[in-house]
Amino acid sequence: MDQTQTALTRVVYLFTHPFLLLVLFIFIIIKHFNSPSSKRQPLPPGPKAWPIVGNLLHIGKMPHISMTQYAKAHGPLISLRLGTRVLIVGSSPMAAVEILKTNDRLLSARCVPKASPYQSQVLERIALVWAPQCTDGWKSLRALCRTELFSAKALESQASLREKKVAQMVKFLETRQGKLINVGEVVFTTVFNTLSSLFFSKDFIGLEDKGVASGLKNLIWKIMELAITPNIADFYPILAGLDPQGLRRKSLKCGQEMVALWEMYVKERRQKHGQDTPRNDFLDVFLANGFQDDQINWLTLELFSAGTDTTTTTIEWAVAELIKNKQVMSKVREELDREINKDWIDESQVSQLPYLNACIKETLRLHPPVPFLIPRRAVENCEVMNYTIPKDSQILVNVWAIGRDSSAWEDPLLFKPERFLGSSLDLKGRDFEFLPFGSGRRICPGLPMATRQLPLILSSLIHCFDWSLENGVDPAELNMTEKFGITLQKEHPLLIVPKRKL
Repeated sequence: MDQTQTALTRVVYLFTHPFLLLVLFIFIIIKHFNSPSSKRQPLPPGPKAWPIVGNLLHIGKMPHISMTQYAKAHGPLISLRLGTRVLIVGSSPMAAVEILKTNDRLLSARCVPKASPYQSQVLERIALVWAPQCTDGWKSLRALCRTELFSAKALESQASLREKKVAQMVKFLETRQGKLINVGEVVFTTVFNTLSSLFFSKDFIGLEDKGVASGLKNLIWKIMELAITPNIADFYPILAGLDPQGLRRKSLKCGQEMVALWEMYVKERRQKHGQDTPRNDFLDVFLANGFQDDQINWLTLELFSAGTDTTTTTIEWAVAELIKNKQVMSKVREELDREINKDWIDESQVSQLPYLNACIKETLRLHPPVPFLIPRRAVENCEVMNYTIPKDSQILVNVWAIGRDSSAWEDPLLFKPERFLGSSLDLKGRDFEFLPFGSGRRICPGLPMATRQLPLILSSLIHCFDWSLENGVDPAELNMTEKFGITLQKEHPLLIVPKRKL
């Protein structure tokens, strides 16, 4: 009996004495890392992490720039620890190939932020962009959008609508000759109404409605900003239910404000919808496929967010670069005067404008609308560039850094559209040094529409108007500072004065 008690006392002492617990813990760790199952490649290198917070303090206010600097110091594939989460960032064409092509299947899940108004299991059913997995349902939804919205046949049938909206934009700008205008807001209204007409056969914004476009633009920006705001619930998932920063509540409120724009149209159309109802717009397609209101609302929100801000931002940067670079602007005008022999431009003519299209590509290289491709997630452990990517790691591809990589581009910081003349580089995700729309199975579904809409809008702005800065400010002094978000906007909106060309 005494021997049994003595043995029990020793066991209790072993598991309660702090020093012995530490020795035991170290022994277990050593055994683990020397076991056959742990013989895997290390994580990619990166800046040294602090206890508990990891690398949260290393991100900064301009993460695309700070991640580029860390890539120069540690290599094209780096890792950081954000609380309990592992973040992997690829910042070179080779890293992009490994992530988006070689390991696309294993790294194509979506990392859904805790600020999302819907849980992952709901997004699995209703989402396109933010679907957590590439399931059969997601593939069917993507195929539906591709067929009805983004196929060559669908885009051809929509051409007259896009031309009509651009013509309305030009007519509106004619009434504002000599006045300072926010070109981003005008373009935003044009793109937003193009999409709302495709979805609901309705214009939601009037070009003359002061403040409405700005309010909606800011609302969409805020929705996207909430998705990328550093959230303690993402870094420490145990706190997710508490929503300590209130980001999920704010996201839900913003989403409800957007949905209020169209929910009455959905309700009215659903009441009238029948089995033989013709498909006049995308809402009819949704209803014909049995979509419930939550899926219609979420998909519409995704498509509006993805299609309006990216296009608006790209046009704003392109106009700013052309104003700043007078020689480039002169060449664009010469091409337009030579190829377009009337006051307006048909969408079919934009393919005849190689230099203007080169300017758009150069804008997308220097100012990618999405500096980091929307975050991916590893569905299981895998190896990339001889490093281990742990399951559930968040994966970012820094296309801003890739577009400025001196090993891939000559004079990468200069605006030189000529680099794309005679070049085979395209936007379709096959050239990994140029990925403004991503690549692989998560490539932007709206790419075919963007390649038509961007040159149509930009060519119309340049062909129909001369542009100047307020009070004769030298274009060389134009502020080109960036504002980071899911989209990379100009920190200072482009305010310019139009003058109708004769």
